[in-house]
Amino acid sequence: MVNAYILIQTEVGKAAEVASEIAGMPGVTTAEDVTGPYDVIVRAEAENVDILGQMVVARVQNVAGITRTLTCPVVNL
Repeated sequence: MVNAYILIQTEVGKAAEVASEIAGMPGVTTAEDVTGPYDVIVRAEAENVDILGQMVVARVQNVAGITRTLTCPVVNL
């Protein structure tokens, strides 16, 4: 299992809508609107890194109002 944080920048005023839409997606464990350089932080999980990438590119990045994403896989050192 691969876990990751997806940091999302949105258009002005769209953070709550984006977080709400993403929260219902399969593989998303949390989606919260936050303050700072990113507007939404998502915690997601997938069977492997390829499926995680497909989720980000095919689903998350297609949500209206998103301008940029940064995916940060969790590593266990």
